[in-house]
Amino acid sequence: MSTSSPSTAGGTGGSGGTGGTGVVGVVGAGLMGAGIAQVAAVAGHRVVLRDVTDEAVGRGRAGIEKSLSRFVAKGQLDQGAADEALGRIRTVTDLDAVGEADVVVEAVFEDIEVKHEVFRVLDRVCRDGAVLATNTSAIPITRIAAVTGRPEAVVGTHFFSPVPLMGLCELVRGHKTSDETLAAARRFAEGVGKTCVVVTRDVAGFVTTRLICALAMEAVRLVETGVATAEDVDTACRLGFGHAMGPLATTDLTGVDILRNASMNIYAETADEKFFPPESLTRMVAAGDLGRKTGRGFYTYDQ
Repeated sequence: MSTSSPSTAGGTGGSGGTGGTGVVGVVGAGLMGAGIAQVAAVAGHRVVLRDVTDEAVGRGRAGIEKSLSRFVAKGQLDQGAADEALGRIRTVTDLDAVGEADVVVEAVFEDIEVKHEVFRVLDRVCRDGAVLATNTSAIPITRIAAVTGRPEAVVGTHFFSPVPLMGLCELVRGHKTSDETLAAARRFAEGVGKTCVVVTRDVAGFVTTRLICALAMEAVRLVETGVATAEDVDTACRLGFGHAMGPLATTDLTGVDILRNASMNIYAETADEKFFPPESLTRMVAAGDLGRKTGRGFYTYDQ
């Protein structure tokens, strides 16, 4: 989940990382998974991008091609390098196909049961020594790793959206994550151009999601109770605190449903009322006002 506005500082969509040579599996070809696949391919890795249907992987690949073309248009990547990166990406619908990977990054829906289904298969098909990473923004790594026979190989690699532009990767250590797994995850993330922060205590929401959820839930309450408008709350955070984006604009960018779900995951683990989504946020999700992706959230967007 993105917690700040896109910046090319530290980005990897056009500059190329460190020239990886391994195989990277990415499970989930949505916005996050496609972005992870893109930066891995630009860095020189061969990528196996998997989703459940041909249509889903087709959309993911088309999104990568469009993103690479923007870097070419801006002069941040030459056409030959873009073509080579796209050529390194193989799309599949068979989850077993990621078994050849040295690093597998799961980027599916933020639901523990869905993630458990994926990790049960990864545990069966992936080679010994493979890093099994999850892009979860809020679910404790220990809970995800518990369904595998190798919890020491499971680690959180929380990238930020849009992945080719955002410079951060939050590495999260589960209760049994080994030093070797954490080090390998850091090499991979830094190799695709990211700056890493390490979360050594596996709490729900980690560092970044806990911070943005606490701020965003309070921002929603301020608007819900008529204290200030969404525009003024965001302006206060931008000009008063130096934030690149206000919390409500960030919620729209991330997805109102995604932010609400992440906050509920934290609340379920902590019972801390500050993370419980306000009623108006729940109504927005029910109404389909999910932010930029639907054209309306706290702001209205021209689709």
